[in-house]
Amino acid sequence: MGYEARIEKTNRAVLAGLQTAEVSDFEHQSSMDELERLVKTLGFITVGRVTQKRPQSAPGTVFGKGKLQELASWTGGSGVVQGFKKSADSGMDDEEEESWDAQREEESIAVGIDLTGEQGKRANLVVFDCELTPTQLSNLEEATGVEVLDRTGVILEIFRRHAKSREARLQVEIAKLAYLAPRLRASHLGSDRQGGGIGSKGAGESAHELDRRRIRDRIAELRSQLNSIRTEQLNRRSRRTEMPLVALIGYTNAGKSSLMRQLTRTPVSGEDKLFATLDTTVRTLQPESTPKILVSDTVGFIKKLPHDLVASFRSTLDEALSASLLIFTVDGSDPNFRSQLQVTKDVIHEIGASEIERLLLINKSDLIDELSRKRIANEYPEAVFLSAHKAEDIKSLREMIISFFEREMLERDIMIPFTKGHLIGKIRQRARVLKEDYDEHGCTLTVRASEEIHQWIGTLL
Repeated sequence: MGYEARIEKTNRAVLAGLQTAEVSDFEHQSSMDELERLVKTLGFITVGRVTQKRPQSAPGTVFGKGKLQELASWTGGSGVVQGFKKSADSGMDDEEEESWDAQREEESIAVGIDLTGEQGKRANLVVFDCELTPTQLSNLEEATGVEVLDRTGVILEIFRRHAKSREARLQVEIAKLAYLAPRLRASHLGSDRQGGGIGSKGAGESAHELDRRRIRDRIAELRSQLNSIRTEQLNRRSRRTEMPLVALIGYTNAGKSSLMRQLTRTPVSGEDKLFATLDTTVRTLQPESTPKILVSDTVGFIKKLPHDLVASFRSTLDEALSASLLIFTVDGSDPNFRSQLQVTKDVIHEIGASEIERLLLINKSDLIDELSRKRIANEYPEAVFLSAHKAEDIKSLREMIISFFEREMLERDIMIPFTKGHLIGKIRQRARVLKEDYDEHGCTLTVRASEEIHQWIGTLL
């Protein structure tokens, strides 16, 4: 059964998380809450959570013996990995391991977990809030008896479902193949393809090696197709280099697409789900300004997003590199928005856009209580509070954007004689005309524009 098919048939999941010493209770809880939202985005029902505090992850099973059995109680598994030696993988001796296991009942009660394992609540999927090695994945599936996914696997599936454009679908497939390659099941290792041919090893090539080679070849083919698409994008981007560009960036589900719809008055897709937008969309600010200003909606960010996945979607973030203004969009009603803002800053730094000017928007202000609003305002005095559902807030934001691009513009009076009246239309297309005065000699325009535009007007006269 294929990777997607297995996920499509899963409708009940149990979440598993490991809290190490350097992670606070708040950070751990926030990460698990976010994982539950990821699972919900796929349409799964979360029936329980199993967490454990340990100095470090057990290399073979992540959890210790007791917590592994607790996890298996949710799925009907044995909780045992045959032939697995605890001391070799846990990083602790027997006495330390038993001490951690003794906390099992107390911790379970603390997080509200029902250990009855009743059939009506039994999970057929386990999702770990970390990245699992191939060995851990195999061991955990043996212990739980059900499909096991890590955080990366869930994100990849969300990306696969939400990708609409050809570029996004190619990027998702590349990332998914890179993720799956080291996780090919060991059951393939025993069979050989005898004879071989060009590119084969020795007398034959194992099925496992053949699968890996096919994945490498497919990734190379996909990257070639992606490069062709990016060349077309660069050509389109070069044709609009003279037009001011604003990029909406931020954490997933921060409300960027809602802002995009309101600012551009276009039907840009967006839902109350994580990663509802995977394709970069560029539209004109409405009502149109002079000169026209473009607004770009980009893919959202998330914690623990694998580096390979960020690299795969780098082209969707290239729009940010072309922007003159980055609008950091934050969901102010989310108690975790500070760490989410830091994730956004880290990604922007990674793609080399740290020097671009930015505006911090605290979105969903209508959902923030007055005390929290004052605290946020004191912490981020430069921030702008708004709600994408309030027309007056959108109007104010539009004026801020226009003012940003006009702040270095020069205001000059230009005399257009009646014999060159046809130039007025051309000037209107590229500059903002504030006033028109007519006399017996012609029309005097009060024009606000950049120095380059003023020089261009001079060549016309």
